[in-house]
Amino acid sequence: MGNINPSYLHIGSTLGAVFMALMVIFIRLKASARPVTIRKIWIPPLGMSTGFAMFVAPQVRFPLWWAVIAFVIGWFIFAYPLIRSTTFEQREGEVYAQRSKSFAFILLGLLLVRTLLHEFINRYISVPQSGGLFFILAFGMIVHWRLFMYKRYNVLVSPKKSPSTP
Repeated sequence: MGNINPSYLHIGSTLGAVFMALMVIFIRLKASARPVTIRKIWIPPLGMSTGFAMFVAPQVRFPLWWAVIAFVIGWFIFAYPLIRSTTFEQREGEVYAQRSKSFAFILLGLLLVRTLLHEFINRYISVPQSGGLFFILAFGMIVHWRLFMYKRYNVLVSPKKSPSTP
């Protein structure tokens, strides 16, 4: 990583994560005022997928099974609170995300858990590697949450079939 002091890199990455979490909270709270669309559901994970380019750098690489474990933890554990706090409603023929009072607290709690895990894991692997692992964990979380949102959205917008129609 050049001549960057690892402790500065660690502090910078932690501050960056806090800033990103606060931005997500702000954006998500404002998003509930606008209708949900398929595009708005899938753009965040698609945009985030560009982060996989970090693995071009040799300092970020680690065994594939580490990546699988991080993805599975994100998919099954970290996505669960987001899924539980996400609900939709139909208003005026459009689908809106309902504001959840707990959403901001859930994101802050996930950030706290992630930061504590990051501190623990940084004792055993390099900062770039832990950054890559936590990126994959977050990607698994986002993809699962957005897949859930997509399924719920489709249920709401699909035409209702009456029992008499074939």
